[in-house]
Amino acid sequence: MYQRLDLEVWDGDQPIPREELLRRVPGKQGIICLLTEKIDSQVLDAAGSSLKVVSTISVGTDHIDLEAAKARGIKVGYTPGVLTDAVAELTLGLTLATARCFFRSHCEIRSGGWEKSTWSPLKMYGKLLQGSTVGIVGLGRIGFALLKRLKAFQVKDILFTARSPKPHGEAEGGKEVRFEELLQKSDFVICTCALTPETQGMFDKTAFHLMKSSVVFINISRGGLVNQDDLVEALKGGEIWGAGLDVMTPEPLPHDHPLLQLANCTVIPHIGSATEKTRLDMARLAAENLIAGIKGTSMPAQLL
Repeated sequence: MYQRLDLEVWDGDQPIPREELLRRVPGKQGIICLLTEKIDSQVLDAAGSSLKVVSTISVGTDHIDLEAAKARGIKVGYTPGVLTDAVAELTLGLTLATARCFFRSHCEIRSGGWEKSTWSPLKMYGKLLQGSTVGIVGLGRIGFALLKRLKAFQVKDILFTARSPKPHGEAEGGKEVRFEELLQKSDFVICTCALTPETQGMFDKTAFHLMKSSVVFINISRGGLVNQDDLVEALKGGEIWGAGLDVMTPEPLPHDHPLLQLANCTVIPHIGSATEKTRLDMARLAAENLIAGIKGTSMPAQLL
């Protein structure tokens, strides 16, 4: 016997305004949200005692107050696994685009600069993955998928950090090291870890100072992991060679933000999971989590 569920959808092109969200949630049994919705105590209180589950179409849950949800006995579902390959591929692509100056070269063509200049052995030169040391900060699903892909590029060493032992990372040829050692030894530093109170702003002036001046820094996790003012200064001052970002703070990034004015910073608009199959799989899993949470059955991907 199927249970009928009435679904109320916000179908605007922009994220639902906060006031509208608070107006609509009272009496609801479940909420499906995106990263753009902050599900905090105010929203949970507005929903009231009827709320059983919050299901997010994302792996990250830093937009949800998990402690507040737990205190109210509200289940939280998320969408791990289904986006791992898409994000790992995007990470590799962003790394190559940054290291080989894809966007900068494209802008050179569009501006007419290529027509006006002659070939030079130092023009638009970049970095090779082959023979390099790559550091992966956070060896979760995405970090591990990236590690396996990097081996095809004949990198010399793959270092990684992890919150818990990752023997499968060592088995695939990686080496677990301390965060500071990874920063000091890596030619590429790629951030794939979760945003938590402990990791907030972990890439700051001190971290960039530890890196090689020739390093390529990549972040595909959350903008909050990086102190962006410190990153801007590190890029401007040549303390690091370049950066590639799929995430930043805030999102969207204002068009006049300093990061967008730097030739050695490649910025893309949080498209890590943006493939048709991945987004459909994420939506399907989020819907399954929601239905199971309301029915009181086992959720396919339950965080709380």
